[in-house]
Amino acid sequence: GIWQPVWLEAVPARGAVSRVRIVPDLTGITIEVDAAGAEYAVAVPLEGGGLLTAAGNTGPLRLEVPDPHLWTPDDPYLYSMTIATATDKVESYFALRTISTKDIGGHTRLCLNGRPIFLHGVLDQGYFRDGLFLPHSPDEYERDILRMKELGFNTLRKHIKVEPEAFYYACDRLGMLVIQDMVNSGGYRYVRDTVIPTFLSKKRCDLGTGGSEKRKAFFERHCLDTIGHLADHPCIVGWTIFNEGWGQYDSDRIYRMCKAADPSRFFISTSGWFAQEESDVQSEHVYFNDRVLMGDQPGKFLFLSECGGFSFRVPGHVTQERRNYGYGEQSRSSQELTQRIQALYDGMVLPSIPNGLCGCIYTQLSDVEGETNGLYTYDRAVRKVGPEAMLHIAAQVEQTLSNAVENG
Repeated sequence: GIWQPVWLEAVPARGAVSRVRIVPDLTGITIEVDAAGAEYAVAVPLEGGGLLTAAGNTGPLRLEVPDPHLWTPDDPYLYSMTIATATDKVESYFALRTISTKDIGGHTRLCLNGRPIFLHGVLDQGYFRDGLFLPHSPDEYERDILRMKELGFNTLRKHIKVEPEAFYYACDRLGMLVIQDMVNSGGYRYVRDTVIPTFLSKKRCDLGTGGSEKRKAFFERHCLDTIGHLADHPCIVGWTIFNEGWGQYDSDRIYRMCKAADPSRFFISTSGWFAQEESDVQSEHVYFNDRVLMGDQPGKFLFLSECGGFSFRVPGHVTQERRNYGYGEQSRSSQELTQRIQALYDGMVLPSIPNGLCGCIYTQLSDVEGETNGLYTYDRAVRKVGPEAMLHIAAQVEQTLSNAVENG
């Protein structure tokens, strides 16, 4: 119970609803209910009044929603839902939305509900000064989401950590897209996995690696368990399997395994480098030598899945005086940090959008212990960037994407 809520619930011996899986699209949902073979009824209150009902037993059940209200970050509409058997009753919710790709002007574009979207996001490691793995209150998840929305962001990359349900529910309600990382394990070596790919070569075969068979079996089971646990949250639009070579092995095979478990979302097989053949995404990490990027891998959308990470220490809000981790020179003020972020977008992100760039993840939401490269301090007491300037960047991103799609 250190990092997840724990509860005890009495359920009937027969007819208990133990699992629900919802796959949405733009007109309704396909739902599977595990109630040990018992018949069940689904009831959905409709926006304009009335009640949508259906009954099922085993196998998928299709519900077509009249006058569908689609879910977007700007309008995160959720439908409530009740599932009942003769002996059990559960309440849940769903949203109508799709994530897909489309070829536009020779580039693969990511689309939400069939319309091109730019994943304008930040890296979110999910650590808090007052509780490390957990905030002092679940409401702090909501506050973090709103802090990023107030700066114009629409996406969080949940980095190598699975949160309690309160986080994902808040993202569903507030309209924050999520890319969920798997929790990597296995060996990591700084020179092999960071220095060489950052400055020399991003290519490496991953066949025959991965450590012990016990470790690999644990990781693969965890990947499938993570998907099964979180798949019903509409906020989640994509998954990251391996990050920067950490514990990476057989990524093509594991991509196929994970994609079969959730074909409705995109998968980043290898975030940053050491890409093999199979992935939905051409992922790049650029912390040094900013450059204009080109989407040149057919069928894969271009995604800058980490960048920036500029450091700014705020006196009185630093937890480790002897550590100061960030990228590039230390910023001396909020204005200087904001200007560096604007220069990053001007020099690399915005010019790459016409070349197919579909998203950018800035490192990171908040400082974490000795890492001082957050948009907020570790205690969330100080916002380190100018909100007007950050909203201006978000508007530039939206306009640049619109122009690229129109011209494409």
